[in-house]
Amino acid sequence: MTGGTLAEDFQQRLTQIAEATEKTLDHLLGPSPLPGETLRPPRFLEAMRYASLGGGKRLRPFLLVETARLFGIEGEGVLRAASALEMIHCYSLVHDDLPALDNDDLRRGRPTTHKAYDEATAILVGDGLLTYAFDVLADPATHKDPAIRIELVLALARAAGVGGMVGGQVLDIEAEQAKTPHTAEAVIELQSMKTGALLHYAVIAGAIFAGVSKQTREALSAYGQALGAAFQVADDILDVEADTEALGKKAGKDADRNKATLVASLGLEAARKRRDTLSAEAIAALDSFPEGREAHILKEAARFAATRKN
Repeated sequence: MTGGTLAEDFQQRLTQIAEATEKTLDHLLGPSPLPGETLRPPRFLEAMRYASLGGGKRLRPFLLVETARLFGIEGEGVLRAASALEMIHCYSLVHDDLPALDNDDLRRGRPTTHKAYDEATAILVGDGLLTYAFDVLADPATHKDPAIRIELVLALARAAGVGGMVGGQVLDIEAEQAKTPHTAEAVIELQSMKTGALLHYAVIAGAIFAGVSKQTREALSAYGQALGAAFQVADDILDVEADTEALGKKAGKDADRNKATLVASLGLEAARKRRDTLSAEAIAALDSFPEGREAHILKEAARFAATRKN
């Protein structure tokens, strides 16, 4: 702690971890081929770097690093895992922005990858980031214990795949074509997969590094699930209340595309109440194990997830 307010301490840690993640990604996405690689095509590598560097809150890396740090685990391996997770997140944004999906021209205040380069390159950038993320996790440089690396890889595959983020994206596309109103239950399930799964993984990955007890892992899991849900409800609300400049992407698109959101299914005021309730649930989950009482920065992250402006 720096002696500032909790919000100031949180913002400082968020910035520090974002910078450390940026530095690690910059290194991982360097021009020199790794053993087993032939070469890294320059324009393609430039596009991968465009999609990954120089933007974003880096909330997922933050959650992974801070959860591990709660148990005294820090260092290069944790940052590598955090960067691998961010690669998955960045790949998902590149693919989501494509014309066949959300068809967005703006991301993080600048042209989306397929606009800055072209659609074929953007598809391959996503493929490259997805594949490289598992390369990074499987490398002994991330953790010397192969059992830890396997657990990190398996958990991320489950969070990012057919029953997680990708499956949630499928449900999101299907929901756009629905002729009947979206139920809150269906929206909550969709969002727990599309957005919540990677945020939950970030917390669980930190627990994997630390080798915590089953009870502690369950508490952290409850925290991660509630925070992930709060983050997405806040996103739904921001799409209604914020403008394009603040968001760094087109505002108001959810209603235009018949997106499955809790604002649409519950109404704006009820969505706000659910967001705040979920944030409080995340904070309470951390109080259920001894170390969690010292998790002030993680608790502030749950507040941030609910109150952020972009």
